[in-house]
Order: sequence, then C-alpha cells, then structure tokens
Amino acid sequence: MHDIESQLELIKRGTAEIISEEDLIAKLKQNRPLNVKAGFDPTAPDLHLGHTVVLQKMKHFQELGHNVTFLIGDFTGMIGDPTGKSETRKPLIKEQVLANAETYKEQVFKILDPEKTKICFNSAWLEPLTMKETLSLMAKFTVARIIERDDFQKRYKSGEPIGMHEFMYPIMQGFDSVNMNADIELGGTDQKFNLLVGRDLLRQYGKEAQVAITMPIIEGLDGVQKMSKSLGNYVGISESPKDMFGKLMSISDELMFRYYTLLSDMSLKDIEKMKQDIETGDFHPMTAKKNLAKEIVSRYHGTKAGVEAEEEFVRVFSNKNVPTDIQEYKIQGCFLDIILALNFASSKSEARRLAEQGGIHFENEKVYDLTTAPEHEGILKVGKRKFAKLIK
Repeated sequence: MHDIESQLELIKRGTAEIISEEDLIAKLKQNRPLNVKAGFDPTAPDLHLGHTVVLQKMKHFQELGHNVTFLIGDFTGMIGDPTGKSETRKPLIKEQVLANAETYKEQVFKILDPEKTKICFNSAWLEPLTMKETLSLMAKFTVARIIERDDFQKRYKSGEPIGMHEFMYPIMQGFDSVNMNADIELGGTDQKFNLLVGRDLLRQYGKEAQVAITMPIIEGLDGVQKMSKSLGNYVGISESPKDMFGKLMSISDELMFRYYTLLSDMSLKDIEKMKQDIETGDFHPMTAKKNLAKEIVSRYHGTKAGVEAEEEFVRVFSNKNVPTDIQEYKIQGCFLDIILALNFASSKSEARRLAEQGGIHFENEKVYDLTTAPEHEGILKVGKRKFAKLIK
C-alpha cells in the first residue's frame, strides 16, 4: 500500500467534502484495501463528462490499491432518485434499466480498469426483501430525518406531492452500503444526504461507518450551469472525436483549469506550473486547451483519434479550412429547410436565432434571410462546427 500522506493527496484532489477526514485517516491506517463504492442509476443510455468526475475518483482509489465497486442501481433505477427533482420521477421498466446498464458497463471501462473493478446490481439484495424486513429497515429512520433533505423540504412547502417510495430511496441507497460493507462511498455534492444516511445505517447495523466523499457537480461548456444534456452544455463520452474536441476547445480559460483538476490525469503540481506559465506568458492557453481536449478524446476514442481530432481542429478552425469528411446535400427548398433537414438546428427558432447572430454562412457570406434558397452549389457553414456541401 502507498503511504498515508501520498494517498490523502490523491484522494483529496478535486473533492468537495470528506466526512470525515479523521475517519478516512483511521481507515487508511488499517493498512488494508478499503471497499470503495459508487452507485449509478441507469436512467439514461449514455454518460457525459459530468458523470465521469466520480469515475475519475474511483480510478484514483484503484491506483492506490483499494477495492472499487461500480454499483448499478437496477432496482432503485426503477424508482428514480428524487435528488434535485421538483416532481416525482416516472418509473422505468426493468428492460429499459437493464439495457441502459449494459451501455454503462461499456462506457465506464474507458476510465476504470476492468480487471480491478467489481460490478454488482442492487436488486441482488433489495428485491428479496420481505415486507417485514422492509418495515424494519424503514423503522430505523424518522420522517423528520428524511424530510431534512432540501428537495423534499422545497416540495413539501410548495405543496408538490412526494411519493412514499421516494422517502425510501436514501434508505435503500444506505442499505446498499450495509450489504457491500462499504468503507467509502463516493457521490456528487447533491448526494450528500444519501451518503450520510448510509453512514448512519452502517452504525445501526453494528458496522464501522463509511466515509462519505462528495465530488463537485461540474459546470457545462457555458461555465455557469451544471453539465446537462437537457441544457445542451454537455460533452457526451460517446460523441465523435471531432465534436468532443471542438466542444472542449470552446470552454473559457478559467473553466479549463477546473476541467484539468477534475477530468485530467495531469498531476496537480504540473497543473499549477502550467497555470503559472500561462500567467507569465510562457505558455499559450490555446495550447493548454488543445492538450486537455486531446487527452480526453484519446481516453474515450484512442490516441490516434485524439491526434487526428487535433489536426482536424487546427486545419478547420486555425487555418479556416473546410473539414475533410464534409457531407453532401442536394439543394431542396430554402436555407431554413436545408438546415433543419441536415439537423444543423433543432428548431426553426434556433435556426433564425443563429442567422440573426451572423452564425450561418454560405460560401463565406453571411445568410440572414433563411427564406431565400441557394442559387448555386457551395459550402454551408452553421455555427462553428457544422459544414455541408450543397449540390444541385
């Protein structure tokens, strides 16, 4: 095992809170592989970089020689975690949950070492529970304790309905920790309440309390709101290398350093040195951003794809050239029809907004009136990264 000081340095990297550091040190002093868990409800088929912040921390624990379990909440996923929700989630059917779980397994092994990762499903212990056992589990917590959660408080005060099954969610997550003999549980800052319930529940079962480690909720490409598919400010880990690289190049310099800390394998010492070099003018932030984008693309698509994505970005955006793999489209209708047919905009209003902002070009000329039609063949560019060759 690594010495405690070096373990703490890596474990604390990028963390929001450790409850408690004293307990963590005590566990590390036992000089044994600790049981580290993080649970994911497979409620959607794909992951984005926001989800990988916790996965990166799991990877750190693997590097330190600890036992890491990726828990798939196939049972709780059918209920839906109420965390941060203003209304009751619609339950998912089992087939949908299991299909999503399969895609999760494929995606997480782009970060975690499959040889060192244990995967389990919480239906193994939650599904067999009898009514008597379920009631006994519920009796370990009061309504007053569960209603302490911010989102429950808000919904209760605003008169929004809260299902009884939602009250059960944090208790079931805590019961996962009991069954897994968890030493450490990882989660986002929005999971703090659930992690603390697990800590309490382990004590009630006469076991050593788990250490709760929360990770920040990473901001999306806009640098303001949390990364979310619904907000369109996300980078999906299954996106094409070109799109992934281009999106990462759009972030601010300030956000770039946060991404380096939470998503990169670069050491904190090297990140700090790079930051100082940028401040003194010895290193260009554009180069730093390219290096980050290439590292992340390489992680999910391979080194060759990372290098090619960088070359394509430089060719298209730095040298103002057209991509090599540009699609062709036979001219039919006006510019608005063409843009929607190519899926270059999600709606007519988005297309018009892009045109008003000068974000649509045909043969290097800005197109403001989308009701007009192209009179000849040429290159259509929408936004910074979408190109098509219009042909007759």
